[in-house]
Amino acid sequence: MFDENTFLTDRQLVSILVPCYNEEAVLHEFYRRTVQIIDGISRYDFQFMFVNDGSRDHTLDIMRELHEEDSRVSYVNLLRNFGKEIAMIAGIDYLTGDAAIIMDADLQDPPELIPEMIS
Repeated sequence: MFDENTFLTDRQLVSILVPCYNEEAVLHEFYRRTVQIIDGISRYDFQFMFVNDGSRDHTLDIMRELHEEDSRVSYVNLLRNFGKEIAMIAGIDYLTGDAAIIMDADLQDPPELIPEMIS
């Protein structure tokens, strides 16, 4: 789950907060596209904080899988659906970044905009 010691570096850390509710259909694609973008931004370190907002599909399983594959990925699991705003607040409590970007997993906010958001 969350390990605050994972992200100790000299560069600034940008946290990407992603509230999720039943996102199994898009979560892998969101992660793939976002990693493609952030891996090209060498000036910053990044962390993902996914918040499972009581999903009834396999969203939590995918979060666990991504966490196992990528040390930048952490997640919070809410036992029931509280709504997007509460999910965001829950995730914010665990962020360690110098700045945060909140994004929807459904790609409503294209990851390609991350460099512009940082600027």
